[in-house]
This record gives sequence, C-alpha cells and structure tokens, in this order.
Amino acid sequence: MSWHIESSRVEANTPQRQHALPFEVQNDKMLEVNLGIPGTNGEIMSYVWIKTGSMVAYRGQASFAREGMMEHGFGNMLKKALTDEGMTLTKASTKERAQVYVADYGKIVSVLRLQGDSIVVNGNDLLAFEPTVSHTITMMKKVSSIVSAGLYNVKLSGHGFIAILSHGHPISLIVGEGHPPVFTDPQATVAWSGNLKPEMKSDIQFKTLLGRGSGESFQMKFDGEKGAPGFVIVQPFEEIVSS
Repeated sequence: MSWHIESSRVEANTPQRQHALPFEVQNDKMLEVNLGIPGTNGEIMSYVWIKTGSMVAYRGQASFAREGMMEHGFGNMLKKALTDEGMTLTKASTKERAQVYVADYGKIVSVLRLQGDSIVVNGNDLLAFEPTVSHTITMMKKVSSIVSAGLYNVKLSGHGFIAILSHGHPISLIVGEGHPPVFTDPQATVAWSGNLKPEMKSDIQFKTLLGRGSGESFQMKFDGEKGAPGFVIVQPFEEIVSS
C-alpha cells in the first residue's frame, strides 16, 4: 500500500491547465477529479464515484446520478438497510472531458493509490474512488452498540486512486510484528490496511478517569502479531456522526 497526499496550491485553474492525474488535491481541502483522461488502468476514465452532496463545482459537460439501489449488488444494499447508514454515492460522468471539484465541510483531503491491495475506510470519511476500485460495506461486531451513532466501514480493493477525509491532518501508525499493538479511539480512526483485523477493547477505568461518555472508554486494538504488517490512519478529532 502506498499512500500520499497529492497537495498543490490553487494555481490558475483554467481550461488550458494540464491535468495529469485522475485525482489532484487543491489547497488540502478540495479534490479535483479529472474525467475523460486515462485512469489507473490506462483506459479513459469516463466516470467516478463521489460522496453524495460533495460536488461544489465542475467545468465542462458532466452529469450526476445517485447510485441505484442494486447498482453495487444485493449484499451492499442489504447492509445499508440493516445498519441504517446513509453512505450514498453519486456517479459523476462525462462523454468528453470535465473537471469535478468535490469537498466536505472543509475537511482535509488525502489521496491514496491502491495497487492490488485493500483498505478499510470509515464510511463517513470516504470522498471518492475510481471505478476500477471495488467496494463492500462492512460492520465490526458489537460496534453498533458501543458507538452511539453506529460505525460502518467501507472496504476498498483493487487498483486505483481513492480520496479520504479527515478533520485536520491525519497521521499513519505502523502496525506489524516487532511493534507494540496500536490502540485508537473509534471516532478518531479514519482508515486501516485491509489485511488488519481490529478488535474492540473496553477500558472502564479510563472512562471513569476522563469523565467522558463515549470514545475513549472503548478502543480499537490493532495487533501486527496476528497478520501481515499494515497501518492505521487517525485524525486529531473525535468525529461523532449525527444519527
């Protein structure tokens, strides 16, 4: 897994400007999606999946359509119904070339590139991904009863660019053999390597000491001794998703 931030200053975004990559980050908080150019697989990327409601502007001839109920399979439809979560996607497409600009409440945008591996992203923190990337909705056992607003995740696999969101600049923590386990607050956890299998750990004393009603009393435990090495991405903010 290689993950990096494709950040750049907002320079003259004119029609003459060259667009080399499918995803380009503008001033940390805006993602520019370049439709109609070769995607990761070398074929013309005529559409992309974005978080519904995230489009703020576009240049060129582009159209937008919310995903159909069965567009990503019966399994994903059923999981959405059971978790009562609203990770609704929108297909942004063009028959020519277009630039689509997406953002979400001023959050930091980070671009990652999957190269045949996978990553699990908090459903609320997924901004966009190439059509060459497949996704499935997952739910950790017992999490819905632990976190008041529920917690659903999206596992992305394959080859292609994806864009994730965070409140503030995120950090990446290495998980692997020879390293101590990593514990994170579920509401500050943005994403982790798809090969990792986190466990939930309760710490009542920690909750009592801090006087907090949620978050720190439960942690996600990532143990590299139980599988291949990976990483966890966390943000400097506890995100409580309103139900």
